[in-house]
Amino acid sequence: MALTSFDFQQARVKLVLFKSRLRSVLYGVREAEPSLFSVADNPVGQWVRTSLRPELGTRPEVRELEVVLQHMLSTGETLANRYQRGQIEEARAGLDQVNAYADQMEALLQALERGYSAAA
Repeated sequence: MALTSFDFQQARVKLVLFKSRLRSVLYGVREAEPSLFSVADNPVGQWVRTSLRPELGTRPEVRELEVVLQHMLSTGETLANRYQRGQIEEARAGLDQVNAYADQMEALLQALERGYSAAA
């Protein structure tokens, strides 16, 4: 199934949703669920596996996106663990690193979308 700009937009929404859920954890609004930090269970990871990889899996940007996603999720999990141990300010300060990973992912999504649109 061919990817559309809507598919890439879905990935962006899932990325914003992850950051929002993580922020909610770090501000005590919700509990950290293990699935939030699992590549297999996280909505962004699922999108990569089911939508992106089948279409563009041979592109180096896809592998880089997967690596950055893993870093972002493990950083988020570390921050949630810090929060649970009472290191609240340190946990919240780490959101900058999560945002940096998200920015990297956005740049990779844009590159993939441009390359895919040009090839289609």
